[in-house]
This record gives sequence, C-alpha cells and structure tokens, in this order.
Amino acid sequence: MFNLLDVSIRSRLVLFVLVTHLCTVLPVRSARDLRVYVDADVTMSARVTAVVKDDVLVVTEVDYCSSVLSGISGQRLQRLQSVLNAAAHLVFSARKSEHITPLLRELQWLKVPERIQFLLSVLVYRCVNGTAPSYLPETLHLTADVGSRRRLPSTSTSTLVIPSTRRTTLGDRAFTVAAARAWNALPPSVRSKPSLLQFRRDQKTAVFQPSYSSP
Repeated sequence: MFNLLDVSIRSRLVLFVLVTHLCTVLPVRSARDLRVYVDADVTMSARVTAVVKDDVLVVTEVDYCSSVLSGISGQRLQRLQSVLNAAAHLVFSARKSEHITPLLRELQWLKVPERIQFLLSVLVYRCVNGTAPSYLPETLHLTADVGSRRRLPSTSTSTLVIPSTRRTTLGDRAFTVAAARAWNALPPSVRSKPSLLQFRRDQKTAVFQPSYSSP
C-alpha cells in the first residue's frame, strides 16, 4: 500500500512522490499507467512514439485511451496517422507510393483527428446515458441542468457546459472541456440516438465525409 502525497509538473519533470514502506519513487520525465505514457509537459510525445515504434501495424493501439490525445500537435497527429496508413497499405498489399486516401475511404477508416473525437464522443454518450464509470459523468454537466442556462435554446438538445480555462494548451485538453466540445459539435439528431449502436453508426456517418474533405 502507498500514499500519494503529491502529483505536480515542475521543471519539465513529472513528479510522482510515492512513499511506500520500503522506498520513495523519484521524479521521472515520463510516467506510464494503464499502458499510456504521460510526459512532463503533457505533449503525449512518449505515447505517440511508443505507438509508432512498437505497434506500427496494430490499429487498436491508435484508439487505446485516445481521449488523452485530444489537442495534441499536428505533427504528432501525423505520426499516428502513419500507423493507419501503413495498416491500410498492408490490407490492400499496396505499394508505399500508392495514394492513401482511396484506401482509407475503401476501409471506411476515420483519420486520426476524427477517430479521437469519435471515441471521445462515444465516451460522453455513455456518460450521459449512465453506462460509463461513475467518476466520469460527475465531471460533465448538461446545459439544461445549469440554472442560469435553462432558458437557452441549446437546453433541449442535451448540450454540455464547456468550462472556461486559463491555459488553452493544457486546460482545453482536459476531459471536461474536450469532451463537451466534441459532444456539442455533433448534430442534435445524433446526440439523441436511443442506443449506443445507433449513436456510433450515425456519428461515423456525420464525421466520415468531413474527414476526407481536407488533405
């Protein structure tokens, strides 16, 4: 057994001070929990590197705990996209020089940014409908439940309150913020689906085409 005394970010070090009966765990530049690496500066660089380096053709690794990847840099998103691209080339036995977009379309695979938003919204759907772990719904608040906003037009469409943040680089990536924005961006007709299966199907339909409308 151990006691968590302090968790903070200082001087680009992830400082986990854990005191056990035998020793103290020293500060490190990155930490791993539930197979996810977290850097001192929360850029998720270590996580992206691990996926690209060790699981080049394991597509599920791109999706695993993808909510922590919300808001990462375009460069890191592109590195993760290379995993999907390599897998698509393998499925079709295509040459590396072959254009990737038609292959991804044929497989009906969302690109990485949309995959992250898709899975984040699925998690929100489960929160709203009471099938997510109990600690997650507690962090989200329906607009309709907030007294000062009950008369807004959005209250009838199950939108979520987006908390204000002080630091866009980190605060906007927090689950409560990123999840609410992903959820609110969906059409009301998608958010109101009666089952998770229907929600996943209609959400993918809603975001699939926009995923390929830009390079």
